Amino acid sequence: MELILKEDIIGLGFKNDIVNVKSGYGRNYLIPQGKAIIASESAKKVLAENLRQQAHKLAAQKAAAEERGKALEGVALTIAAKVGITGQLYGSVNAAMVAEELKKLGHDIDRKIITMKDIKKVGDYVALVHFHKEVTAEIPVTVVAENQQEVEVAPVVEEVPAAVEEAPVEEEAPVAEAEEAPAAE
Repeated sequence: MELILKEDIIGLGFKNDIVNVKSGYGRNYLIPQGKAIIASESAKKVLAENLRQQAHKLAAQKAAAEERGKALEGVALTIAAKVGITGQLYGSVNAAMVAEELKKLGHDIDRKIITMKDIKKVGDYVALVHFHKEVTAEIPVTVVAENQQEVEVAPVVEEVPAAVEEAPVEEEAPVAEAEEAPAAE
């Protein structure tokens, strides 16, 4: 099914794009929600005329998006999260948390235009901010452990079971010698 999008939908397309989707997705979600219209010949002609008339307005929107993208250059986020002994996060770091951290730095960005995979481990990641279909900003995100002391204790805890496993092995050797001694007599 061919549709003309009326608004940006991350993962599908941007406003005024003509996209092909499955008919159920188009009929049951996009069209009733007012996010798209059917791309008939007359709708395509109207779209072409509107784009021609709005070319200068679209250029201004792109310039504004580039300006917002340049404002994020050099911005790097560090997010502290609670971490288990194995380095696994309790929960995850997502786009909403990134938007909240950016807001603290003075950049008001909607979480819906930020794409990234949910982060479930400590480390370095990248979040993408889609200001315009041709303007995307990359923001490095570093996730650190909020409870660093507990995580540092973890290797010591892991070494203890290895020492416990060695102790019974040492005890078995004297028992075996005691059994051999009566057998020799």
